[in-house]
Amino acid sequence: MANTFLAAQGKPVGKSLCEHDLAGAARDILVKAEKAGCDVVLPIDAMVAQKFEAHAPSHIVSVDHVGENDMILDVGPKSIAHIESLLAACKTLVWNGPFGAFELPPFDQGTNAVAQTAARLTVAGKLLSIAGGGDTVAALNQAHVAQEFSYVSTAGGAFLEWLEGKTLPGVAALMQSSQR
Repeated sequence: MANTFLAAQGKPVGKSLCEHDLAGAARDILVKAEKAGCDVVLPIDAMVAQKFEAHAPSHIVSVDHVGENDMILDVGPKSIAHIESLLAACKTLVWNGPFGAFELPPFDQGTNAVAQTAARLTVAGKLLSIAGGGDTVAALNQAHVAQEFSYVSTAGGAFLEWLEGKTLPGVAALMQSSQR
């Protein structure tokens, strides 16, 4: 998702996964967020490679300098440090989706580092950490921190709809059943 926002800002994303057709929607979101005084946190550096495979040769670049044959496969160390500093100032984290291709080393570094920081802050009682979605759960398990989060849901889309306040069909059925 970050790649779509970066591309919408005119930044090069090379051969990265990106929904170029949603650039207008991404720009609209950025404008609305700015008007609401809300920050959209995007990577400032990235780990890139030219192959999508474990241990592919990779390097760190500014998001302004992604090569045309590069794929953004993880956030870089400056992005990780920035996100961790933001977490230290937060009281609640809602996490849906990993930071990169967490299934393939070394592109799991960003997700692992941020997950471990969030878990540490949660255990210390400084952060309420809520995570949802299959890939998110897999990433937290891979980082060995899922048990340290406040709440983890495997239902990605349903999880987000629940956060929006929508009544989920399964929950509605249980509520009707309990009223009988």
